[in-house]
Amino acid sequence: MTREVLVLYYSQHGSVKELARWIAKGIEQVSGVTARVRTVPKISAICERSESVSSNVPESGPPYVELADLEECIGIAFGSPVRFGNMAAPLKYFIDSTAPQWLNGSLAGKPAAVFTSSSSMHGGQESSLLSMALPFLHHGMVLVGIPYTESALSLTQQGGTPYGASHVSGSDGATQCTAHEILLAQALGKRLALTALKLAA
Repeated sequence: MTREVLVLYYSQHGSVKELARWIAKGIEQVSGVTARVRTVPKISAICERSESVSSNVPESGPPYVELADLEECIGIAFGSPVRFGNMAAPLKYFIDSTAPQWLNGSLAGKPAAVFTSSSSMHGGQESSLLSMALPFLHHGMVLVGIPYTESALSLTQQGGTPYGASHVSGSDGATQCTAHEILLAQALGKRLALTALKLAA
């Protein structure tokens, strides 16, 4: 039976979406596991709510996430661009809607991983990754990072941290990941999938 790991992200300019693609490829390197890729809608500028959508399918790209996706998948990777050292509002808005899952403990024991992208090297990647990790500790999830046994973590001159996969887009907003960023994103996806299978068993 094939199991699924959710890759959930918000991406404004495409960098986080590209990182999500590599994490999904890493997940699917594990036999018996596929990636379920989902995104979240923007927040309306008029009032505090998600932008109005007529269906759960955006004009292009993956569908919008539903709370059922969290419960149906055996692990979850969460991604967001850096916003002043924190996760972006659309992802936070969705996470804040997971109180029912917290109350019934449906995410407890599942593994979670985080990933991010920033325009500068010291733009708050690690604090953003940690900000995404905090809600999942409250859910009782098991955090999966990138160990230094991944040699690219010591070699990268761009993105990549032990807290999670990351990408530096630069001032021009380049979405293409470097070779080391790709290796680390795939390594995180693979590690998340392997951990999810063990915990699900």
